Amino acid sequence: MNYENILAEKENGLAVITINRPTKLNALNKTTIQELHEAFKALDADKEVKAIIITGSGEKAFVAGADISEFADFDVAQGGELAAKGQELLFDFVENLSTPVIAAVNGFALGGGLELAMAAHFRVASDNAKMGLPEVSLGVIPGYGGTQRLPQLVGKGRAMEMIMTAGMIGAEDAKAYGLVNHVVPQAELVDFCKGIASKIMKNSPVAISAAIKAINANFTDGVNGYKAEIKAFGEAFGTADFKEGTTAFLEKRKAEFPGK
Repeated sequence: MNYENILAEKENGLAVITINRPTKLNALNKTTIQELHEAFKALDADKEVKAIIITGSGEKAFVAGADISEFADFDVAQGGELAAKGQELLFDFVENLSTPVIAAVNGFALGGGLELAMAAHFRVASDNAKMGLPEVSLGVIPGYGGTQRLPQLVGKGRAMEMIMTAGMIGAEDAKAYGLVNHVVPQAELVDFCKGIASKIMKNSPVAISAAIKAINANFTDGVNGYKAEIKAFGEAFGTADFKEGTTAFLEKRKAEFPGK
């Protein structure tokens, strides 16, 4: 499928989505959010795709934020609708995707950009990355999940400071905070993420999907994460992947998971 603002490629079971608005520092507008939704949905439905990397084009930015010109004149109802629609189409959608999503954070990840990175299942940053939620400097707050996911990742106190100061942190601080898992030179970023993806892709896609759901259950209001884990663990025993994985282990050979 051809897109206006993103590139989507896949090879050997690995997909790479690149947000491609370099003149706008890859800022998220309505079209880009819709295209990302469509790309993630299509790749998640593709049984050949075992992992997805999301990154930004160029060397300056992953996503420098939302496209402010689109909503500067919105009223209360329109603002609420903007946040609700964006979360449904992209941020919550990515977080709950059954295919693992790795954010390769190159350069600036601000506002909606950091929120997108946080919606991914984990993050790797280039050594020149800068991250922050500057929304309060515009008289608004993060609306794409930032006030929820940032405290989950870095703790309440650090999240409060980052959001209230509207400041940016560098890649090494982000790693120390637990916001990103690894920091690598920018030229090596995507290849490093591909290396992690290759390790993920050796494992059962059915089990990985179940693990994502079980982990996310712990952060969902009204859901007992332990019970969700027990249910998913039990259901795994009825899968072809479980039979193949245990049989391969006992036969001392590499598993060839059917993904069922």
